[in-house]
Amino acid sequence: MFSNKKRPEPATAVHTLLGKGTLWKGEVVAGTNSLRIEGTIEGTITSEGEVTIAPTGLVKGTIVAKHLIVTGRVEGVFRIDECLEIHGTGIVEGEVELGSLVVDEGGTLQGNCTRRGVARASEATPEPVPAAPALAPVPAPATAPAAATPAPLPLPPPGPGRNLEPVLDRPFPPLNGTSGALDHGFAKGLEPKLGR
Repeated sequence: MFSNKKRPEPATAVHTLLGKGTLWKGEVVAGTNSLRIEGTIEGTITSEGEVTIAPTGLVKGTIVAKHLIVTGRVEGVFRIDECLEIHGTGIVEGEVELGSLVVDEGGTLQGNCTRRGVARASEATPEPVPAAPALAPVPAPATAPAAATPAPLPLPPPGPGRNLEPVLDRPFPPLNGTSGALDHGFAKGLEPKLGR
């Protein structure tokens, strides 16, 4: 009677649709409403909301929008406040200024892409670097006779605590309530030397 299956999320409502096979020449102002293009627009699109270019859609001109999703083709100048998404079949050609960019596998972006708020290298004016003052030549230091290398110090004779062999005649102290019977990490068959 009742199903435990989750219902699919509702799709974003499309407020304005330019249908497949339709050609629009001129300006489209969509306000905050979403706009879906399945036909062709030659001109300018201005939107404070989301603009979607369907796989059959083509826009030649300028798009100024908050969010642009392209699965069709757009050519021109694009100013996107937030995110430009280019899905697998989408092609974007031209001058793009955007907040962020998502390109799916198969999506194409060809042209110039600039992140909002980041100046281009050609627009940035480098500050002049002051010239360094001329330095007088420094005379070469007088050569000193080579110092004699001191002889290495003799090593102390082996004795208690001075040999390099591990001390295995006493167990490690207990750690955090354990018995102290820990594996010392030595290979089997090696016998520790206990007679010192």
